[in-house]
This record gives sequence, C-alpha cells and structure tokens, in this order.
Amino acid sequence: MATGSSFAIDVPPSLLARARAGERAAFEQLYRRFERPVFTLALRICGSRNEADEVLQETMLKLWSGIGGFRGDGGSPFWGWLRQVAVNEALQRLRRERRLASELDGVDADATAEDRAPPPPAAADAALLQRALGELPDATRSVLWLYHGEGYTHEEIAAAMQRSVSFSKSQLARGTRRLRVLLQVPEPVASTHAYKKEQAHA
Repeated sequence: MATGSSFAIDVPPSLLARARAGERAAFEQLYRRFERPVFTLALRICGSRNEADEVLQETMLKLWSGIGGFRGDGGSPFWGWLRQVAVNEALQRLRRERRLASELDGVDADATAEDRAPPPPAAADAALLQRALGELPDATRSVLWLYHGEGYTHEEIAAAMQRSVSFSKSQLARGTRRLRVLLQVPEPVASTHAYKKEQAHA
C-alpha cells in the first residue's frame, strides 16, 4: 500500500478564496481534483462502489456547505481537512449499519514491527488489493487502510473510529497478517497436479 495520501494535492489559496465566496466554477475545480481520492478512500473503507459513490456525494455536499469554515488554522492543509470529512462520512456509514461492531471483542497485544511493515508488493495491484481488503471485517479493513494507505497514526485512527489506541493496534496486527495471506497468489491447481503426475512417472 502507498504510504503517502492521494489527498496531498496543493490547492492555490486563490482557488479556495473563490470557492469560499460561493463561485461554482471554483467548487467544480475542487471536485475534479479530489473526486478520485475521496472515492478511493470510501471504496477501501466501505468495500462497495455504490457506497463509495454515496460517500463521495455526501463529502462534496459538506465541502460545498462547509468550505466557508475552513481557515487552515495552525497551517493545516485544505486536503487534510477534506480527507477527514471523507473519513468521517465513510465511518459514519459503517456505524449506521452497525458494521463496525463485529470486531470489537478481544484486543491483541501491540502490533509488532512486522505487523507495521507494508503488505507484500502484490498490494500494488489495485484490483487484487481491493479483493483482498473485501475479505477483511469492516473495522479491520478501515484501520488497515487508514494506517497504511493514508498515514494516520493509531491515535488519529482511535479518535476517528471512537475506539482505543489498543483497538487500532490490534486491528492493524490482525489485518496485516491476514492481508499477507490473502495476497499470496497460489499456484494453479491444474499445473500443480500436472507437476505431481510428471514427478510420479519420472
């Protein structure tokens, strides 16, 4: 997985000022710049393209109605603010459907250095990665993507998910181990059988 957020896009202050002033053309430019990052994040967390579309629309509605309140206090970038809006929308959807409740029992020890390491190179294949992530429980998948894909700290994940830091570390450990297994591409059964037959007649 990537360690740098796809949201990290520089936005000219003049464009933000125009959007805050209610200029539709400026908002459309922001939409085009951030449509893919928002959709991808929502897809990774929710696991469904339909849900990701809905999260995208809700996020952009909040952008339209709330951009006037963004001031970049403390030097925080606009993309960080918008990313948090998208994360909140995706997690809120899971909470509404009570899909974050299945992995709350049992907390493993803190994640080891191995668990914090990036998944195998196969994760670079977006389709393969999405299928593997789809096999994980919602809570585990959310923690895994926020940590590895967006660079969130355990403290930030805990705050976003309204859980403990130990919970975040536990889900990361479980998810990283499981994802490594899921991303291993097994040898096709047919070729394996053929190889064993050749060995038997050798």
